[in-house]
Amino acid sequence: MSGRSDTYRGPSSTKIVISGGFGVGKTTFIGAISEIEPLVTEAAMTEVSVGVDDSGALPDKHTTTVALDFGRITLDESLILYLFGTPGQDRFVFLWDDLVDGALGAVVLVDTRRVEDCYPVLDYFERAGTPFIVAVNQFDDAQVFDLDEVREALGVEQRIPLVACDARDRASVKQALVAVIEQVLLQRLSGVTA
Repeated sequence: MSGRSDTYRGPSSTKIVISGGFGVGKTTFIGAISEIEPLVTEAAMTEVSVGVDDSGALPDKHTTTVALDFGRITLDESLILYLFGTPGQDRFVFLWDDLVDGALGAVVLVDTRRVEDCYPVLDYFERAGTPFIVAVNQFDDAQVFDLDEVREALGVEQRIPLVACDARDRASVKQALVAVIEQVLLQRLSGVTA
């Protein structure tokens, strides 16, 4: 006998979206925590993208996500998180509605060297009503700002959690995911939408 009730239906799954501007670390974020080899749709940046994708601030970036990133985390036998990373370039924004459809919540990654890149992303999730948090990705060559300064620069309300994050570090990514789940629960309990 397995010890399970006859009503056991298997694990539930939920979707979390990882979003942000071009080159903010979405692929790295998913790769740092996924228990499976992440599905990535990285393609080499070619001369065709010159003038279309602004990579000027990221001279060492030679690939870009062209559709989505996907990873999975099993929290326990009853819950699996599926992570969907959006492409960061404006020309792929048409994919976002499908990627965000049915999402429990979102993590919006921010690079303080290019804060202006995240304004359209923040606007998107506010309009969509999707609960989200803002995770400030810590890049080695970026100036570190106090989170209150970042909040002010972004114009993000106090009710939206803002956390520091290193997209390369599993523990840091885990903390960001916990923060988005807490935000979802808080909003559902209070009846507030994003």
